[in-house]
Amino acid sequence: MSPLPDPQAGLSRADAMKLCVLGSANSIALSGSRVTVSLTALNQQFSTLTVGLLLAVFSFLPLLLAVPSGRWIDRIGAYRPLLLGSGLLCLGMLVSGVLSGPWALLATASMMGLGGMLQQVASQSVLGRGDPTDRLRNYSWSALSQSSAAACGPALAGLMIDHAGFSQAFLLLALPPLGAIWMLHRGQRALKTVAPPRVSAPAARHRIADLLMVPSLRQLLAVTIILTGAWDTHMFAVPIFGNEIGLSATRIGAILSSFAAGTFAIRLVVPFLHNHVHPWTLTRAAMLLTVFNFLAYPLFTGGYVLMGMSFLLGLALGASQPGVMAMIYQATPPGRQAEAAGLRLACVNCSQVSLPLLFGLLGSAIGVGPLFWVYAVCLAIGSWKYRRPPVETRHG
Repeated sequence: MSPLPDPQAGLSRADAMKLCVLGSANSIALSGSRVTVSLTALNQQFSTLTVGLLLAVFSFLPLLLAVPSGRWIDRIGAYRPLLLGSGLLCLGMLVSGVLSGPWALLATASMMGLGGMLQQVASQSVLGRGDPTDRLRNYSWSALSQSSAAACGPALAGLMIDHAGFSQAFLLLALPPLGAIWMLHRGQRALKTVAPPRVSAPAARHRIADLLMVPSLRQLLAVTIILTGAWDTHMFAVPIFGNEIGLSATRIGAILSSFAAGTFAIRLVVPFLHNHVHPWTLTRAAMLLTVFNFLAYPLFTGGYVLMGMSFLLGLALGASQPGVMAMIYQATPPGRQAEAAGLRLACVNCSQVSLPLLFGLLGSAIGVGPLFWVYAVCLAIGSWKYRRPPVETRHG
């Protein structure tokens, strides 16, 4: 990466692309770890509730620390948080690759969640710099890189579990964040040159409640929670549902990778869609399409059909994220972008903590399939409540 002379300017196209590739390497480990932890726990005869608890641990520390981490990143810049996040992702995989048992899985889930949170908040704060066109471009690239990583991670995990074993799957997934650490070392000069935004003394004393008082930001955060819940319902339910109907780890990984492939495919054209369709229109369309997908999903048990359903779901949910992130950045007061990214991630992780616990209890009582129908109702209500676009707020 080349140094940036103006710390308030956005990243160059080349540097933004490199940062997205770095994030993709870390996302391979994070997405693969969720599948590997779930299937390892099921292989060790853990209950559905216990699997839900383990998946909730991925999001517990990020829920508590995302906003303070965002404020920290606003003060010091992105380099050190990115380095720490990549290191935690690598270490988290090594722990369960070398050790076994529930405590190793618990440590892995904790470190993976915390490392992924630092990676996302730091990257989003840097990629959002510059004019709105560059911002949407950078967020689209970031979403595209995450989609490709999310397609690779579960597929790699499933293949390694079936053909080499659980420990080997964890060790393989430690390699991508190790590569991210190397990339950070090579590109540290540019990231250190991108200074944190200059924040006035009064702004530095703002509370999180001040952000929530911005109506457009509050609405966008609520919609983020709803869409994230749909994403997490799919990620939680598919490994357990697939295990119940007798699918192999490879096939379960392929179903989850088909979802990621759908998000990747739609994000190739998202920048062009935004030239003709308002991001809020895409967001509402995503919510409605997901409702119909979830109503139909549990009615099928064939692996290839479920892969197709998963791909269609990825198309729907993948279309909305870049636009929502750009709108959140635009609605945020100056100098608090990383804090707002942390707040968004805290909302995401609130969903990721609560839903696995709730669905673990419900799944034990009513089965995994009906969970799709339960969330379809929640999506339909959310789509109706937030049918009007947020009022435009222009800060940065």
